[in-house]
Amino acid sequence: MIFLLRRYVRVVDGLNYWIGRVVMFGLFLMVAILLWSSISKAVYVVPAFWTLEMAQYALVAYYLLGGPYSMQLGSHVRMDLLYSNWSDRRKTWFDAFTVCLLIFYLAVLLWGGYDSLAYSLQYNERSPSLWRPLLWPVKTIMVIGILLMLLQAVSELLKDIAKLAGIALADTPSDPETPNVV
Repeated sequence: MIFLLRRYVRVVDGLNYWIGRVVMFGLFLMVAILLWSSISKAVYVVPAFWTLEMAQYALVAYYLLGGPYSMQLGSHVRMDLLYSNWSDRRKTWFDAFTVCLLIFYLAVLLWGGYDSLAYSLQYNERSPSLWRPLLWPVKTIMVIGILLMLLQAVSELLKDIAKLAGIALADTPSDPETPNVV
């Protein structure tokens, strides 16, 4: 059983690590889109109607696909007012509790996102903007990002439970930003 849990943690952590590393470059895509918007308005005196909405879609992909990576590295925002003074065991208990709440929230969000994606595919939903792009591609990215975040939250919960039990599920790499990948 421990082998399966270790395998799950390794696969999920490795997958989210590499997706996060690739998605980091999405920032350059957003900058390029907005730069094109500025250039087209200044040089061609014709605004590109698609640029702002496309930059927003790129931002959605950036933060939804990068979220699990951020969670894995522990670089998300945490209130340190009380947390920093707690013992490691108490921190682990609190982390496990809050991750359970996160898993519930993400499960509800995934359910709603999937329904919204199904609706978008069924009715060929389009944005109400002047450009009118199809919405199913960005909704697909949203559902994938929420699913990856849910998988990473379960991985974090398993690591917390194992830590409380005195079992090491995740190998501790020499560089904290490079998890061991299967």
